[in-house]
Amino acid sequence: MHIRVLGSAAGGGFPQWNCDSPRCRAARRGRLVSERRSQSSIAVSQDGHHWLLVNVSPDIRQQILDNTMLHPSGAVRSSGIAAIALMDSQIDHVTGLLMMRESYEPLSIYCTKRTEEDLRTGFPIFEMLSHYCRASVTHLPLDGHSIEPDETPGVRILPIPLTSKAPPYSRHRQDPRPGDNVGFVIDSPDTGKRAFYAPGLGEIDDRLSAWMASADIIMVDGTTWTDDEMSKVVGGKKTSRQMGHLPLTGEGGMLDVLADYPLARRILVHINNTNPVLDPESAERARLEAMGIEVSYDGMDIRF
Repeated sequence: MHIRVLGSAAGGGFPQWNCDSPRCRAARRGRLVSERRSQSSIAVSQDGHHWLLVNVSPDIRQQILDNTMLHPSGAVRSSGIAAIALMDSQIDHVTGLLMMRESYEPLSIYCTKRTEEDLRTGFPIFEMLSHYCRASVTHLPLDGHSIEPDETPGVRILPIPLTSKAPPYSRHRQDPRPGDNVGFVIDSPDTGKRAFYAPGLGEIDDRLSAWMASADIIMVDGTTWTDDEMSKVVGGKKTSRQMGHLPLTGEGGMLDVLADYPLARRILVHINNTNPVLDPESAERARLEAMGIEVSYDGMDIRF
């Protein structure tokens, strides 16, 4: 099984277009230029030809250009992207669908019923696409069963309901229920190994811990280092937990969680531009390295 990290940053990317914090400034013109990142997305394939795009960031056009396996091949109008799976209806995970409106065929999209409702009401991308290529939607099961998209042979994903928040424009925002946000367990039929992927993760219960314990590769939310990071760096009012992201540090933070799985390959995804781990020379990055925890980057290859 092959996973390619297309985008490793949180919403806004790194550097964010309107942010002049020290790290964003350095990413534009200083020593962190090589650490630039686009917004969160991965692609998954078993055969190396048919790819399942997991989330479609606003940066999808550049991500396709940067990853040759997604380029057109054969037909004049074609793509290595055979199907799309959405984990939620967040802007930074779905806006790129509008960039794919030139498709000659309806976009084959797998998502939960709750996500589809959001994308037909609060942020009606599916209705917009109906005037172009259209979207063919298949609901992801939430009953513990896996799904194997016909378009991507050999790729099997198991949706796991997560505790996180629906976006502000969702009518589900104040009524969280299973299906607002999911993680994926990705199995490799060749090796029997398993990856767990959850770029948005606000809370970890015993059920979720069991799935993480079963994984050989754990790719999880690394949005912020501290819960109050946004307010300290850019003056934001919400904490990381209030936004539905478990911070890396603090009591019960993601580093405490990951310490329980020392035998797995542990990779942080969805890194916010305020997070000090984006600086390879920081004490925070050194702490991760001492724990054997990796920071994802655009173009990262994972095979299992």
